[in-house]
Amino acid sequence: MRMPEPNAGLLDEFFDALWLEDGLSRNTLDSYRNDLQLFSEWLRKRNQYDSVLTDATHSDLLDFLASRVSAKIKASTTSRELSSLKRFYRFLLRQGKITTDPSLNIETPKLQRSLPDSLTETEVELLLSAPDLKHPLGLRDRAMLEVLYASGLRVSELINLRYSQVSMDMGVLRVMGKGRKERLAPLGEESLEWLSRYTKEARHCLLNGYCHRYHICDNTRVSHDTSSFLVSH
Repeated sequence: MRMPEPNAGLLDEFFDALWLEDGLSRNTLDSYRNDLQLFSEWLRKRNQYDSVLTDATHSDLLDFLASRVSAKIKASTTSRELSSLKRFYRFLLRQGKITTDPSLNIETPKLQRSLPDSLTETEVELLLSAPDLKHPLGLRDRAMLEVLYASGLRVSELINLRYSQVSMDMGVLRVMGKGRKERLAPLGEESLEWLSRYTKEARHCLLNGYCHRYHICDNTRVSHDTSSFLVSH
């Protein structure tokens, strides 16, 4: 579908600058163009009209990245797309075409890391099955472990997780990391199932009937058996 004329003009200016400043190859320029055209088309479909790229907001970029994660696009591809958007909006800001960079404080998605060689499938299963599911603390610990395993969150990020940061439908978390930069972390079906079960069956018990509307996890420490297992190798 034809790109809106204002967007086409902005991209042409951007690519001319890239070529003059960096002397990038045709293949690299094509990658930038494909990434930015993809975002432009996503905006058009989402907003139901021809959106100008200069009007895109911080939330628009986060929602776009969330849609890519939800579509199970590789983290390396999403990382490249975000890099293209960051460089494009830095250019627009430098040229005075926008007053605020919408890509500011959006952290590049973490590339998936393979498990250490010393951690076997059996050991992973033992870790996840350690909590006692007959008790609310066990359900909470299992949900925490599943979310940690699926998303790669830091423990400090997990215990401060808010409902507004979780999209159960899209299967992603929006996390505020170091330097107050936001990043998206994927959730698998298994972790979503355990998170939902903990919320419905156990959380109210741990909060003694007071259900905090913001934080997903309560302030109770992880149960002793599970924390001991986590610190051991």
